[in-house]
Amino acid sequence: MERYVAAIEISSSKIIGVVGRVQGAGQVDIIAVEQEKNVESVRYGIIQNLEETATRLARVLEKLERKPVIAPKKIQSVFIGLNARSLRSIPTTVRLQLPDETEITDEIIRRLRQDAQNVAIDSSLEIVDVVPRKYKIGKLETSSPKGNIGNSIAAEYDIIVCRPEVKRNILRVVRNKLGLEVEGFVVTPLSTGHLILSAEEKRLGCMLVDIGAETTAVSIYRHGALNYFVTLPMGGRNITRDLTTLSMLEERAEEIKITLGNAIQPETPSTLNLKGVKLAEVGNVVVARSEEIVANIIEQISYAGIKDKELPGGIICIGGGAKLNGMTELLSRQLGGIQVKVGRLPSYVHLEDVKGPSSEIVEVASVLYAGATLTDAQCLENPSQEELPVIGTDPGDDEPEEKTPDNKERASSGSLKFVSKIKSGLSRLFATPDDEDNDMLD
Repeated sequence: MERYVAAIEISSSKIIGVVGRVQGAGQVDIIAVEQEKNVESVRYGIIQNLEETATRLARVLEKLERKPVIAPKKIQSVFIGLNARSLRSIPTTVRLQLPDETEITDEIIRRLRQDAQNVAIDSSLEIVDVVPRKYKIGKLETSSPKGNIGNSIAAEYDIIVCRPEVKRNILRVVRNKLGLEVEGFVVTPLSTGHLILSAEEKRLGCMLVDIGAETTAVSIYRHGALNYFVTLPMGGRNITRDLTTLSMLEERAEEIKITLGNAIQPETPSTLNLKGVKLAEVGNVVVARSEEIVANIIEQISYAGIKDKELPGGIICIGGGAKLNGMTELLSRQLGGIQVKVGRLPSYVHLEDVKGPSSEIVEVASVLYAGATLTDAQCLENPSQEELPVIGTDPGDDEPEEKTPDNKERASSGSLKFVSKIKSGLSRLFATPDDEDNDMLD
């Protein structure tokens, strides 16, 4: 049977929904894409206006269900991407002392992971994932501990945390207002790294940069595993808002930024005037803010405790802010000519709906792919047929059965009960191919 999976990404600039059809051998076809602008109701990845967000998301889902490739199926559940300013990693190390010559088993690895999840953190934060870096059994370092023998084991993890209201407000919209089941939460920057970065890039050392509207996510990989992750509170909208100081509305500022803006200062400033706006002033504003964003991105390399030369895999950029003219070139220049390229969907994720350019759906596609390949979820269902009266009977003969409180509770539980089908985070996304001991989704 064909299996369909749905995913949504609620960001500060838009709400985007996709539906994918799962094929064999890890092949996923994205058959439907829809989105709605979402400028004021979400700030830095946290939903502020529940009603407005619910209205816009409902329109996205309705437009998806109208598509001939989906109708008459209905979306009953979704995977949701997490991408907010408070998302970051906290490194930690946990250890277990074992009897002599103990074989490392799945149970031991689970105990290590549980110990990492129980590490004390800031009470204002919530753990959403635990990602392994490496293991040490005695003096042996490995990314695949299972089956090794030793009398002690230590594991280095990145604990991924965010503010609790990020998930809580999403649930208020998706579950409580729209009555959808949440199949699982996926940390978007991490699932994106799994989808678009090659194993070679992660082994060599590389940096994934997602420049969004109000946030920029920076993930650094080394030796095949996540090494550092942080979300910066700045993005493409900072440039747009700076342009509004030139006496223009934000809509026009966004248009000018996209069409005329450049992150690199030209050798000869423009003398043109566009409807009262001096292009030289536009250039100064765009360059100044772009350089600030790039400087903060580069600074994360130092915070990760490494040097530029330790990223021979280069820098891979995605997100709307990365499409600004000159942005990737500016990043490359500031890093001494290091390779900077734009991330793209791999060939095994096929985009059938041409309405959604692949560069605009990389993040939500990664959320969809995680749900499609790491679970057996079925997010779409055919509508139930109405019961017809038995031929030869009078519909008025029987009084309609009155629902008891128990009946009413069962009738509503399908839409209001949150079911978490996946018990863990995206850890396996960052393990080596033969490391089958880590869990996947939250």
